[in-house]
Amino acid sequence: KQEKLYTELCSEGAESEEMNQKEIEKYRKAGQIVSQIRKELPQIVKKDILLLELAEKIESRIIELGGKPAFPVNLSINEIAAHYTPSYNDEEKAHGLLKVDFGVHIDGNIVDNSVSFDLENSDENQKLIKTAEEALKKAIENAEKNSSLGEIGRAIQDVCEKNNFSPIKNLSGHGIEEYNLHSKPTIPNYDNKSNVLLNEGVYAIEPFVTKGIGEVYDGKPSGIYEVRGKGNIRDSNARKVFEFILEEYQTLPFCSRWIFKKFGARGLLSLRLIEASGALHQFSLLIEKSKMPVAQAEHTILIHKGKVEVLTE
Repeated sequence: KQEKLYTELCSEGAESEEMNQKEIEKYRKAGQIVSQIRKELPQIVKKDILLLELAEKIESRIIELGGKPAFPVNLSINEIAAHYTPSYNDEEKAHGLLKVDFGVHIDGNIVDNSVSFDLENSDENQKLIKTAEEALKKAIENAEKNSSLGEIGRAIQDVCEKNNFSPIKNLSGHGIEEYNLHSKPTIPNYDNKSNVLLNEGVYAIEPFVTKGIGEVYDGKPSGIYEVRGKGNIRDSNARKVFEFILEEYQTLPFCSRWIFKKFGARGLLSLRLIEASGALHQFSLLIEKSKMPVAQAEHTILIHKGKVEVLTE
């Protein structure tokens, strides 16, 4: 059964066709859910709230509004640029420069976004956040002008450097396709000299800004997973968990917290067995190399019939 499910997933994602109106409306609905939650975030993102509580609130709200989480809510603090999601028993509290990165999908039609919060009343944190937001605005303006990827990256880089900050060069925006959160092309946060133009489609633009050197490295495992193969899973419980993953999340990222909620401690053991089989990839925390705080701003845009629509405002 799991091999059949995996084969079906692969074949579903094999071809990318021009979006039809039904798909566009699903992207717009997902964007409306994100927009509503973005308005609510200042009321729920408070210093010392448990990250676990915050993640659960956002993910539950997505479902209440008629969507599904496109990936586990990322709540990355200070020098952790991305990929921190709370474990089922996490006791970490919100503090510092907190990036709230979450996505919504309707039948695999995904929108992605991020908002940063200064929880320390820090002038430096606030300046980083404003720079990331300004860089995002300039990047979208360049997309509206049909600028190349290099020019979009240059717009982000110029805003960062004007404020004496650096973009993180080995993190980037990305294309989005049905049930594929990170598809081509890569949308750089600096001028990579690319002359490629953005075609009709859906794209996430996400500047990461820091006072540091502007690169991230892989830290410890994040507890966020993605299906990468069918594996050779011998344990019967692990096979059941893998079948659930394929049916529930398909090719989208998921986390150990969600598996624990469904299967308890047995599910966590199964995750380790599935990962060891090669069927799963576990993402690492992404940490700024000089351990300086990172701000992130992100919107998803739709390019259709020559016009750019920001889906997540």
